[in-house]
Amino acid sequence: MKHFKMKHLWLAFLLSTFLFNASAQQTISGNFPLLKGQMVRLVGFRGFKVYTIDSATVAQQGTFTLNYADQDLGMAYIAAADNKPYFVVLAKEQLQIKGEILSDPASIITLKGDENKAFVNYAIEHAKREQALSAWSYLQKFYLNDALFANQKKELQTIASEMQRIKKQDDDFLNHLTPTSYVNWYLPLRKLISSVAVVAQYKTEEIPATIAAFRKIDYADPRLYKSGLLKDAIERHYWLLENRGLPLDTIFRDMNLSTDLLLNGLIKNEPLFNEVTKHLFDYFEKHSLFPSSEYLAVKALSQQSCMLNNDLAKDLESYRKMKKGNTAPDIVFSGEVYKNGLAITKPSSLSEIQSPFKVVIFGASWCPTCAEEMAQLIPLYNKWKNKGVEVVFISLDTDQKAFKDFTSVMPFISSCDYKKWDTQAAKDYYVSSSPTIFLLDQNNKILLRPIWVKAIDSWVDYNIESIK
Repeated sequence: MKHFKMKHLWLAFLLSTFLFNASAQQTISGNFPLLKGQMVRLVGFRGFKVYTIDSATVAQQGTFTLNYADQDLGMAYIAAADNKPYFVVLAKEQLQIKGEILSDPASIITLKGDENKAFVNYAIEHAKREQALSAWSYLQKFYLNDALFANQKKELQTIASEMQRIKKQDDDFLNHLTPTSYVNWYLPLRKLISSVAVVAQYKTEEIPATIAAFRKIDYADPRLYKSGLLKDAIERHYWLLENRGLPLDTIFRDMNLSTDLLLNGLIKNEPLFNEVTKHLFDYFEKHSLFPSSEYLAVKALSQQSCMLNNDLAKDLESYRKMKKGNTAPDIVFSGEVYKNGLAITKPSSLSEIQSPFKVVIFGASWCPTCAEEMAQLIPLYNKWKNKGVEVVFISLDTDQKAFKDFTSVMPFISSCDYKKWDTQAAKDYYVSSSPTIFLLDQNNKILLRPIWVKAIDSWVDYNIESIK
């Protein structure tokens, strides 16, 4: 009997310990009377995405409680009905805040939570210091560049001394943070990212050091994945590389170096490698940085350590197989072929078109961007044609009426076999999005992979005569 009781007492202890650990969550307690009756959400970050951690309805007294667990640690935000975020640090601490509304940070007081207090204090004080530094910097340049004040060495020394004091004050705040705290890692990175615009415009002498700092970021760091800064860290880095006023070949060379360092650091984390590569590739495409797109594609496809997901591999493969200088596959116009709304039988393939240049566009009536691009292209067509540029539209439509209605005003060839992505030409050209555009020469050699019609029009205006 004694053994039986001891056994059950031990099981009860284990069960209570399990239940305690299972419910050992951190909480955020809020008191916002103006939000009574509203739903508030706690939203966390996973790489480039957000997810809802918890939600609660604000009580009539204005109180609410939100819970989060260890897997949520990092940065997050709380939002009410207006969806305006109030950012918080999810650390292993209980957070207590009160205020009027979440969209008015100045009204919010952090009653409990050391890391959040540090985060808020730095956000307020750093903004003031940056304003003061901007004013002193303007005054310094004014004194240096205006002959009326250039000889005022004492004043210039005072300005420089004050700027140094403000910078040291900012550094001292960061240096006195608890070394193991999340904010000790987060705030310097946030400061680096937010400094880019000012560095590019007013502190150009700091550009090399800023780029070096970006290249030292560990993009595989779990803290970065949960910070909400992953997107900004990547895009601000490449934006700075692009906007230095340097020759394009230098810019693309430096971007390739940064791409090497970034991807090499992710090679042991296959999911993150795929996620970051996809985002960076889309960034390059959106900003028409096609040489960087091509370099990234070839590098990612050539590495042997990570398996690329199918959609990403297809996007990248289009650059390896369909890069500038390669010969594009011929296209047989299958299904229905129209021009000016009338059915035609000739030409029957892309190779039969003998124009010096050919623009091949993959799109569809269901693609809003395609409609916008076609609206821009049609008024330009006669100019292009007079300069030796023919256009071919390969439709990804599946509905006959939609295809005919959409292409009825097109004065150039449009073809559709109603197979959408299974259209043979789309497969041959590795098309995975619409619109996808190629500029070819008479022999189907790829000259350009523009993302917008405007890019082709610029090319026609400034390059076509020299090529002829």
